[in-house]
Amino acid sequence: MNRAPQLRLVAASFHERQVRLRLPFRFGVVTLTEAPQLFVRAQVRLADGRLGEGISAELLVPKWFDKSPELSNEDNFDQLRRSLIFARRHLIAAGASTAFGLSVAAEPGHRAQCTGAGLNGLVASFGLALLERAIIDALGRLDGVPAFALVRENRMGITAETTPDLASFDLDKFLDGLRPAPSIFIRHTVGLVDALTRADTAGKRLDDGLPESLQEAIAAYGHRYFKLKVGGSIDVDIERLAGIAAVLERIAQPYFVTLDGNEQFEHVDAVIELWRRIGEDPRLARLKAAILLIEQPIARGRTLSEPIHALAREVPVEVDESDADIGVFPQARALGYRGISSKSCKGFYRALLNRARVAHWNVEEGAERYFMSAEDLTTQAGVAVQQDLALAALVGAKHIERNGHQYVDGMAGAPQAEQDAFLAAHPDLYARAQNGRARLAIRDGAVALGSLARAPGLAVGTTPDWNAMTPSPAPASLVKE
Repeated sequence: MNRAPQLRLVAASFHERQVRLRLPFRFGVVTLTEAPQLFVRAQVRLADGRLGEGISAELLVPKWFDKSPELSNEDNFDQLRRSLIFARRHLIAAGASTAFGLSVAAEPGHRAQCTGAGLNGLVASFGLALLERAIIDALGRLDGVPAFALVRENRMGITAETTPDLASFDLDKFLDGLRPAPSIFIRHTVGLVDALTRADTAGKRLDDGLPESLQEAIAAYGHRYFKLKVGGSIDVDIERLAGIAAVLERIAQPYFVTLDGNEQFEHVDAVIELWRRIGEDPRLARLKAAILLIEQPIARGRTLSEPIHALAREVPVEVDESDADIGVFPQARALGYRGISSKSCKGFYRALLNRARVAHWNVEEGAERYFMSAEDLTTQAGVAVQQDLALAALVGAKHIERNGHQYVDGMAGAPQAEQDAFLAAHPDLYARAQNGRARLAIRDGAVALGSLARAPGLAVGTTPDWNAMTPSPAPASLVKE
């Protein structure tokens, strides 16, 4: 069998299911209460004539890909749907190639069309990312090969074509050496309006069997990793962090923290001031010692034009929202950033190539200086969370932000038969609640990944119920064209 078989994208359809959050999630400039989840169903034909199907899914999160205040949530959904339609057009037009080769061939035209339509680089990445995952899934299902083996054997044909800085790096050897762990720690998100203690939920409890505060989540799941949102108002942030620290103080074992700025700081000096204030507050001494990194504190318009070496000398900093294309990490490195996030909504291949950069640069500098973290976009139980967990495991993440289980009640919205199918296919990843709901099974702060490693394709051992979805609506802007 050809190590990296030739294939072509024949067709792809898009479907949606509404997701309603059980708790409001405040991050950056938005408080999310509901959004559609989009599912991709792609048909792929191999050179030998075999036809197969692959799937992917992602929540259409508003005010993350494009944070312009002039745009409504519906406008943001419209942008992401357009990106998918453009990506499908260019991937089908690319003809036959390896799975990676299809993305390489389609990306320039796709990004040019997105730019012409006023869609930024992160929005453009979304459409290509979902379709490339569905293509990878189809390839694995056709050959009966799990995603981890597809990567190790480089059956997708990944090269350094889009990363000339890796021209001297042995990508095949790097990919072959990836050994995903059997489990991964969950990094619990503390949003800007999340309750910290049970007392904070008085008078507004859901009592749905799931934790409703940070205190309850720690008791229920045994968390030791946490992601704390900060809002850019330093006095408010300090008091919020002090309240969080008071809860975390009750954890007997060591705990670990990341701070997420979500672009809420206009310049690096403001972040340095926050870091100074954290260090001066005795209530935050243990919390400060536990901080692993700061994630994307500066607005993306300035991130890649402003050096942050003064901050980076104090604490590692990474880019997230500014990661608009494969060329960003080297630019960020030159400005003092040491890390970049892995999110499957930005690109499966991009994450692997950025992880290769981490390995390459650390060898060059003779120290474990550069890193990749695994972050969440409120990925939902089922297809989306499984594919994102698989990618995080491949890039070697020891912990991952996971908040879909926190703000949504498991596979709520999916038919019971679909939930039963996922429970049967992935009994280590999910558990059945008393109400029959399939929920992420977090034990001692971690989730098991064994069933993801065994599933042919991209980590999904079954398929969702397509009849329980609606066709994705045509973007209003395209209807007018």
